[in-house]
Amino acid sequence: MLVAFSVAPSGGGSDSVGDVVAEAVRVVRESGLPNETTSMFTTIEAETWDEAMDVVKRAVEAVQARAPRVSLVLKADIRPGWSGQLGAKVERIEAALDDRSDPSAAGPERA
Repeated sequence: MLVAFSVAPSGGGSDSVGDVVAEAVRVVRESGLPNETTSMFTTIEAETWDEAMDVVKRAVEAVQARAPRVSLVLKADIRPGWSGQLGAKVERIEAALDDRSDPSAAGPERA
């Protein structure tokens, strides 16, 4: 299961949220689950719903400890029996892009 989520403080009177969001990312990294943080989301890979939601909950709590209000956006790809998808999904896209840029992969040209 992949879970992409964004947790952010609101109502704190500052436009800078990086230090508070870093606390949530710290929770994710300390969880030991495979994870990736980008500019908009942190994605984790977990075996079970409970394992994933525990990390999300603790990340929210880390932000909540420093802000009067918290915003959470969450998206999940629930696919039992699959693992290693955090990187594999991206690899499949990269392979598809490579195939399109390789003229020999397109087959014979037609006039």
